[in-house]
Amino acid sequence: MSLSILPALAYADDAFVAFDSQPAIARPQRMERAETVIRLSPRYGNGPVDVAVRYLWIGAEGAPTVIVQGGISASRDVCTHAEGNGYWDDLVGAARPVDLTRWRVLSIEWLAQSDLGPASAVSSEDQADALAALLDTLQVAKVHAFIGASYGAMVGLAFASRHPARAGKLVAISGAHRAHPLATALRAIQREIVRNGLAAGTVDAALGLARQLAMTTYRGAEEFAERFDAEPEFRDGRFHFPVEDYLCAAGRKFVARFDAQRYLSLSESIDLHRIDPATVKVPTDVVAVSSDRLVPAQDLRDLAAAIAAPSAYREIDSRYGHDAFLKEPERIGTLVARALCC
Repeated sequence: MSLSILPALAYADDAFVAFDSQPAIARPQRMERAETVIRLSPRYGNGPVDVAVRYLWIGAEGAPTVIVQGGISASRDVCTHAEGNGYWDDLVGAARPVDLTRWRVLSIEWLAQSDLGPASAVSSEDQADALAALLDTLQVAKVHAFIGASYGAMVGLAFASRHPARAGKLVAISGAHRAHPLATALRAIQREIVRNGLAAGTVDAALGLARQLAMTTYRGAEEFAERFDAEPEFRDGRFHFPVEDYLCAAGRKFVARFDAQRYLSLSESIDLHRIDPATVKVPTDVVAVSSDRLVPAQDLRDLAAAIAAPSAYREIDSRYGHDAFLKEPERIGTLVARALCC
C-alpha cells in the first residue's frame, strides 16, 4: 500500500481538460434508462432472490464506463437528460469533470429492503453486488472508475473490496469504511422519529422532521451562522427563527419525493456498513471535508492509510460540511477530473 497526502487543487476554468491533453473521440451519444432483473444473495437474507434494478447508462457510445453514485436520497438521474433533470449536473455532463463525450456514466437507484424479498435489511455489499451483476448484464467487464459520494462512497468501497477486478479506480468522497458512532446516534434518532410517525399515522410530519434534523448535520456551522443569524419574527402566536423556515421547506421537499420505509431502510444501511480497508485492492482517492460532522476527516485519513492499494488522501475546507460534494462543484470536480485522467 502506498499513501500520498495531496492538497486539493485550485480550480481554473480549463482545469477539467488540463489533466489530459488527448482530444476526445467524437462518438454518438446513447442513453439507456431502463430496468433489468438480476439474481442477488442479500447479506441479511436466506438465499438468492430476483431483484429489479433501475439504472441510467448515458454518454458516449463505446466509451469506457464510469459508475457515479450519490447519497441515499440520490436517484439514478445523476445528470439531466431527455426524460428528466439530474441532481449532479455540475459533475456529470458534456465538458464537465465526468465528460459525457469521453465517458459513459452508469448509475442505479438504490435498492431498499423491500426490493430484497424476505431479507431483514439491505447492505452496502448488496448494492455493490447489484452493480456488479448489472455490469454482467450490460457486458461491461471493467469500469474505468467508480465515483461515490456519501453512501455512494461506502458502496464504492464495498465494490472495491468484493469486485476489485471490475474497477480501475475508486474515488471515495465523504464516505468511510464504517459509520462514525456519533453519526449513527443522530440517524438512530431520525429513524425513531419516522417509526413513531408511522405508528401514529403522522408519517409525513415525522419524515419531514427527520429530514430537518438531518439538514443540521449535512451543513457546516459556518454556513448556518452566515445565513441565519438574524432576529426572530413573531407570527402565528410565537417567535419564528430564520432557520426554521429553511428547515421546514427542506422537510416538505423531501416528503414530496421520498418514501418513509425506503428512508428507514437506506438510513439503516449506512449504519450497518463496515468494510475492512485492507480488503480494498483498487487504487483509491479519498476526499474529506474539514467541516464534515458526519464523516470526520480523521476517519478518512485512517481509511486512506489502511487501503491495500495505492491511495491518495485529499482534504478541502468548506463551509458546507457533508454537503460539500454537491455545493463545491469546482473543487470536487477538479479532484474527480484529475482522478479520471491520471
